[in-house]
Amino acid sequence: MPKNKRPAPRKSAPPAEEKEEVLIAALCGLALDLAEQEEAESEADELARKNADFGRTVRRYLAQGKDDILYGAIDLASHEDVGAWQLLRAAVEEAAASVQLRRDNAPVQEIDAFAIPLFVHSKGGLVEAEGFQDEEAYEALLASFRTGGLESERAKIVLVRHAYDAEEAARITYSQLNAMAREAAAALTEKKVSEAPALLRSIAGWQPSGFGPGDEAVELRFLVGFALKRADDPFYRVPEGEAAADAYFAARMERYRQWTEDAAPLVARCLATGERAASLQLNFLYQDLFFGARQQGMAERAMLALMAVLNEALAAHAGPATAVIAPADAGGDMVLRVQLMAGDTLLASGERPFDLGSDLQLEVDDVRDALATLGIDDVLVAERFDAGGRPVNPQRPD
Repeated sequence: MPKNKRPAPRKSAPPAEEKEEVLIAALCGLALDLAEQEEAESEADELARKNADFGRTVRRYLAQGKDDILYGAIDLASHEDVGAWQLLRAAVEEAAASVQLRRDNAPVQEIDAFAIPLFVHSKGGLVEAEGFQDEEAYEALLASFRTGGLESERAKIVLVRHAYDAEEAARITYSQLNAMAREAAAALTEKKVSEAPALLRSIAGWQPSGFGPGDEAVELRFLVGFALKRADDPFYRVPEGEAAADAYFAARMERYRQWTEDAAPLVARCLATGERAASLQLNFLYQDLFFGARQQGMAERAMLALMAVLNEALAAHAGPATAVIAPADAGGDMVLRVQLMAGDTLLASGERPFDLGSDLQLEVDDVRDALATLGIDDVLVAERFDAGGRPVNPQRPD
């Protein structure tokens, strides 16, 4: 008769933190491998297979709400390889904002989450409670996306009845936007009213502005919408060839420019009521998928804040001033810093975010153009600012 054996001890599962770190490293590794394969011009079949695996992994984490893995992998890639970081972030942003919907015996559909950043000039600032009270203006604004040629005539469009402030937009994560897009798709395709917890969670309310009734206010807001269409709709197909593609995007830009003029009164009526709506001045940035639009809105807000700091310093200074521009490390984040100097005296210092992988020369030229509007033509460009805030090797550009 066999002896009873003591059961073997069960192996304890790895802590959740360790498992997450493994998944983060694995996703980062996929991006690194794919970036290397693209640079090496690998076999088309092998590259396509790895791309498909990579895409499925990203979409799975989005659907599962695994933001910690997605953000962790992007952060890890930023320390490993710029190309892999760019590839991974772009893939996650696009997959979060552009979701394909497949149903049996039906064409593949796609829903895109887009945003339009705009700066609103007003007296005293916007009032959140006044937003989207004009139903006629809202319906006309929805229709204008099709009639203005921003979206296909066959697309179904819904616009969130809320203008997001910068802080609300900044809190929307990859998986949350992905869930919002799916909720919008359900609302556009199902007859019954669907719940939208992710969408409702995104509307947290504006931060207090602090503007007085007579203050000249400039505020960043985002219009957020969703466009549902067939994935093969020719309206969205970019033609092959560089010249044809350039012409396609130039025509799209011209349609958007015209739309901003035509739709501005409708947008104003959605942001304020009565005479206040008529007094608003709107400056639109370009419509893009949500994360691209958010990035350009935040970058422009940072530029305006930087210029305001420098302009205030100039107003308090009677003599000539020199601007020094260079990258700097601000608590682990790269920024493009500007110091305004009068001889050896620091008049003011400000900065704007500097995205990893951005073209430094283009960023510097952008800041120089902005400085010129303030009358600052004496500019030095340095390699960087050191830990003590001193510019390294400043030079006057050619």
